[in-house]
Formats: sequence, C-alpha cells, structure tokens
Amino acid sequence: MEKLKRHKIGLFSAIMLALNSLIGSGWLFGSGSAAKIAGPAAILSWILGAVIIIAIALTYVELGSMFPESGGMSRYAQYSHGPLLGFIAAWANWISLVTLVPMEAVAAVQYMSSWPWSWANWTKNFIKNGDITFEGIGVVFIFMLIFTMINFWSVKIMTHFTNLISIFKILLPTLTIVTLICSGFHEHNFGTNIHEFMPYGSRSIFEATSVSGIIMSYDAFQTIINMGGELKNPRKNIVRGVLISMLITAAIYIMLQVTFIGAVEPSMLAKVGWHGIDFTSPFADLAILMGINWLVILLYLDAFVSPFGTGVAFVATASRALAAMTHTRHLPKWLGRINQKYMIPRYAMATDLILAVILVSLFRNWNLLATVITASTLIAYLTGPVTVMTLRKIRPDLARPFKPRYMPWLAPIAFVLTSLAIYWSMWPTTIQVILVIALGLPIYFYYEIRYQHSDLKKQLHNCWWMIGYLIFMSFMSYIGSNGFGGQNWIKYPFDFVVIIVVSLLFYYWGVKSGRDQLDPYAEHIVQNKNKQK
Repeated sequence: MEKLKRHKIGLFSAIMLALNSLIGSGWLFGSGSAAKIAGPAAILSWILGAVIIIAIALTYVELGSMFPESGGMSRYAQYSHGPLLGFIAAWANWISLVTLVPMEAVAAVQYMSSWPWSWANWTKNFIKNGDITFEGIGVVFIFMLIFTMINFWSVKIMTHFTNLISIFKILLPTLTIVTLICSGFHEHNFGTNIHEFMPYGSRSIFEATSVSGIIMSYDAFQTIINMGGELKNPRKNIVRGVLISMLITAAIYIMLQVTFIGAVEPSMLAKVGWHGIDFTSPFADLAILMGINWLVILLYLDAFVSPFGTGVAFVATASRALAAMTHTRHLPKWLGRINQKYMIPRYAMATDLILAVILVSLFRNWNLLATVITASTLIAYLTGPVTVMTLRKIRPDLARPFKPRYMPWLAPIAFVLTSLAIYWSMWPTTIQVILVIALGLPIYFYYEIRYQHSDLKKQLHNCWWMIGYLIFMSFMSYIGSNGFGGQNWIKYPFDFVVIIVVSLLFYYWGVKSGRDQLDPYAEHIVQNKNKQK
C-alpha cells in the first residue's frame, strides 16, 4: 500500500497534466487555420468548440467520479450497454488517443522546419508541400520514443516532467497574447458589421470548429478521467480537475484567436483576404513581421516544448486506455499487464508506440491527423450522454459524487452537438473514420466466438442503435450540403435540422437499449470503493 501511495497524483498535478495535454499543437496552428476558414468569426468557433466539449465532459465527469479507475473512459459504455458497444467506444477513443502522439511529434518537427536561423537550415528538409519527409519522419520517431521513455519508468517522473512544462505552456501563450495586443492591435480587423465579422457566412464557423483542430484542442479533458485510479481523492478531484483545466484552456484559446485576428496587418488583409492568410508558423510569423525578436525565439522554443509535453501526457493516457480494454477479454491479456514496481502498463505503451510509428508513416500531415482525431474522438464520446442517463435509469441508487440536476436535458443536447460536430468533419473524412473504427470489429468477434461464447444476440440488441447511427451519419454526410463535402441533396441549414431531429431519436433509442442491470465489473468497483471509505 505504501508503494501505491507514492504514485498517487494530487489535484494540482492532475490539473497540470490536463493542461499539458490540452495546450499542445492546437494553440500553435489552430488560430491561424480557423481565421483562414472563418475570418473574425473564428472566435465563435472556439466558443462553440468549448461549449460542445464541456457539455460532453460533464457527462463523463459524473461517470468518472462514480467509477474512478485508470483508463475508465474505455469502459463506461460497457457498464450500461454491454461489451460490444463498450468495445466500439473504447476502440474509437483509443484510435484518437494513439493518433495524438504522432500528431504532436509532427507538429514539433513542422515548426522546426521553419526555424529562421542560418545554423538551422538542415531542418528545412523536414517538411515538403506540407508533408513530413523521410528525414523528418526519423526525427518524429525519436520524439515519440522519448515521449514513451519518460512514461516508461514511473508516474512520478511523468508528473514532475509535466508539472514543469505545463507552467511554461500556460505562461507563454499568456505572454504572447499580452505582447501582440500591446505591440499592435487592429480592432478594424473584426469588421464594423455582421458581414465583415462573418465574411464567409455562418457555415464557416461550424467548418472551422472541426476542420481546424478546435475540437481536437479541447479533447484532452479525458486525461484526468483516464488517470482516475491514480488520483488522490478521485471522487472529488476528477470533478475539480476537469472543470478547472477546461475553463483555463477555453479562456486561453479564445484570447489567442482574438489576438491573432487583431495582430494581422490590415494591408495584408486588403490584398488577400482571410482566405489568403497562410502562415507556416502563425504566431511566430506575426512576431517576425512586428520585429519582436525575443518573442520569436520563445515561440519557436514553445513550438518544440508544447507538442513535446502533450505527447508525453497522451502516451500515459493512450496506454491506460488500451490496458483498460483488455478486461473484457476481447484483446490479448498481456496488453493489460501492469508493471508491479512502477504500476505502469508497459506492454500497452510499447504497442501504442508501434502503432504510432505506422500511423505517422501513412499520414504525414498535421491537418489530416487532426481531422481524423476529431471525428474518431467524437464518435467515442457519443456514448457518454447515453451511458450516464442509462445508468441513472437502471441504478439510481449508486453513489454519484457529481450528480447535476440538469443532466436529463444536458445529455440529449450534448449528443446532438456531438452529432453535428461529426458532420462538420466533412465527407469523406466521416466515412473513412467510421471504416477505421469498423476494423476493430473482426478482432472483437474473433475473441468473442473463440473464447467468450456469450449471447451475441443480446449484445447486438444493446448496440443496434449505434450501428444504425453510424450508417445514418455516413449516409447523411454523403447527401448533405456541399459546404461539408456532401452532394448537396439536402442544403444548408436544413441538413442541420435533419441531424438534430434524427440524432435525438437515436439518443432515446440508445437510452432505451441499455442493459437490465449494471455490469458485474462495475458493481465490483463500486463495492471496493465503498469498502475504502
């Protein structure tokens, strides 16, 4: 027990770990990409993204405080709807987490390739036409190996490392905001009427939310929930950690977008418009144009530190998510083994590293990786609102440290908002991600048929709503408005109306399709926690 206590994470470290995950490459690229798509209205995209993710997060906070365990987000859907739905949700979530690791490494290398100093000319070969080159991939592999090694030896080393980097990652964006606003802020860039503020229409706000990495930037709230088994006083600190880290992050990202829009030279906008603003290193390029050399140096340093710190945090999260998936016996048991000295799932960590190497070899572009992460994450998150209300229905007596009265109406709203955000990921990304998620099903059915011999008919009964939902979203993405990559058979904004109405039907079908009683493993967790009180 003493050894276990030494590995427990306090509230401050949990918040720092979450901020380390949340403030990654998104702040380096997101503001420039969103402004290019939506102009000044990109501010609304960041606010909308925060609203969507916080709504989803609140459903998972209730679940996480009920079942504080490592890798918990890979299990909740099983507790309410059985192993098949649990596997689909966990697989989608795991794919998004593993993809974040190479994406952060790619972000660091991409900024390295734009270093303006003569001694760093050798880094310019790392990127060609927006893609990582063969030389760049070698550096990405080294970074990912370092991410893994920092996690490999202990939770204590990882938390000390993330505490130090997280403070730097909060201070530098704040310093950037203050410096750029004081050095030259052009309020006329925001426009004097609605048409100038929203030059590309309302549709661009929704497109920017998914395509420019905004949803992805807010995704890491789950870091605290997945580390729940290693937190001190998890039933309270999960709630506090998620909400505090999300509010800090939203404030920083929104102000960064305001700063970016105000810092662009009006003469440049007059020539090319917002669609023509194309900075390789958005904030560093702005600082160079303003002649703030000391800030340029700090920004290029942070362009290395921020993705590096986030990569370390997501190695921890992804490995615990994979290890948590093995308890259903639909993946090899050895993946869930915990090193007894350091209490770390080393086999899962090594497997994640191998998959990350494969992913970055196939997808060599930051924006492509970010879009894939957004869609897969949102599909995984769909189960949260359904699960939280299903558990309230089948086990209202369970202790819920966080039980807001507004959950019965927040849950369907969160489900609808998530559905819209999946749609905004645009065809064909939607169908591509759904197919990647479907690749996990043969693995599930192999272990189910060979080893489990359980009632597949019952599992399908609990899961038909999700299967039907994914088919609907694929079809809707194809026939939807051309602004989101569809055939324009259903024009904007009527496509939104269809998704809202049909998504609500799937939500209520999902709640109705829950298990008759709580999953036995979840019951075991509840009993253990009650004994520890």
